[in-house]
Amino acid sequence: MLYQELQPVDTYALKLSTSFSDYDRQLLTLFYQPLTGPEAISLFLIIWSDAESKENRQYTHYHLMNLLNMPLPDIFKARISLEATGLLRSYTKTDGDRRSFVYELMQPLDAQNFFHDPMLATFLFSKIGEQPYRDLRARFSVDTLDMSGFTEVSRTFTDVFSPVKGNAHELQNEQELQARTKSKGISIDQRDFDFDLLMSGLSEQMIPRSALSGISRDLLAKLAFMYSLTPLDMQKVIMIALDENLEVPEERLRKSAADFYKMTISKTPPKLVKTFDVAPAPKPYEGPQSKERDQITYLENTSPRDMLYHILDKEPMPVDVQLAERLVNAHGLEISVVNVLLQYILLRNDMKITSSFAERIASHWAMKKIDTVEKAMEIARKEHDQYTSWMKEGGKSAKGGRKTTREERLPDWFYKKDDPQEEPKEVSAEDKSEIDTKRKELLAKLESMRNGVK
Repeated sequence: MLYQELQPVDTYALKLSTSFSDYDRQLLTLFYQPLTGPEAISLFLIIWSDAESKENRQYTHYHLMNLLNMPLPDIFKARISLEATGLLRSYTKTDGDRRSFVYELMQPLDAQNFFHDPMLATFLFSKIGEQPYRDLRARFSVDTLDMSGFTEVSRTFTDVFSPVKGNAHELQNEQELQARTKSKGISIDQRDFDFDLLMSGLSEQMIPRSALSGISRDLLAKLAFMYSLTPLDMQKVIMIALDENLEVPEERLRKSAADFYKMTISKTPPKLVKTFDVAPAPKPYEGPQSKERDQITYLENTSPRDMLYHILDKEPMPVDVQLAERLVNAHGLEISVVNVLLQYILLRNDMKITSSFAERIASHWAMKKIDTVEKAMEIARKEHDQYTSWMKEGGKSAKGGRKTTREERLPDWFYKKDDPQEEPKEVSAEDKSEIDTKRKELLAKLESMRNGVK
């Protein structure tokens, strides 16, 4: 759920692992952009530009939304793409109801290390094709120069310089200085690969343990992940890679894994497919504006936690936030639909949320395939009598059969302005005044939120 990961009001600070150059820009656009997409590289460049200003300031994510002209879900997807490819490290801290981040930009791998990484090189090949891949390698290849017959005559430091006496204390201080932190490239969770099973199936007589001493577990895990190889498959790959000296050179292992993949799985190279995703942002409304449309926009673009905070005017109870998560995960409702449901229950039930009542309505809405704010509002109006009956049933079981005499309140959107017949007849003037006051407060907060976006 995106609102758990990131919200527009969350602040962030920036950190550069090192200074960046035009060479890094070429690596980003030519090597990494085919893998991450242009949105991720645009995010990297914006952060790079802001970080170089050295203002040491805090930003909100509204800043990124405005500069990139992108909704928050797209920014989040761009961020995790940078994290996955080793270009960004993200750190978070929560202080009460405030959440802040630090984004550290990492230097892209140079051409040699990029093409030496089996996953990065293979996925780039699958994205751009064989000929562009060969052209890119040739573009960043080093021109070889014939050095035969030459002898190095370079002087050492001590050949040129000699020390002089001085005050050594002046050289020492506690000020932290900038250092170069290189990206480690793509990281793989090695727990996903069963190394014990791999080693148990390799006979010491056929594959000496010393043959694998120069092969890192990271490389084995990357090859297994990239080519979808099981530990049993990897045993065969290692046997194929074994040379006449009973050794397994790294390059032979890479080639053997690629050949095994072509022979047993597919002749086309593996492709990079994103499995971590967030729901797309709703399409912006282009029709006439109205108070109900303002409410719909608010419910579509606000997290359940924030919506509860705005209504209650205080931090919501953790159990209520967990209920909102359960309505999304267990019942499959959209976040905006959950907002409508919780708002309806809160104002209907004297600012209290009953989990059983909420889940009963959620099950009903899930069966009816309610997936928009408009549909949720409409079914709440249509089935209001039924929901009132459900609530009274729950009240009887909870209160020993006592019947409540409290008059109900309902969200402002419940009453259609163009249909006076739907206006309830038994709502007191005092309750109407309270409803109107609550509506004005919600609209005022919505307007305040809008004015806060710079």
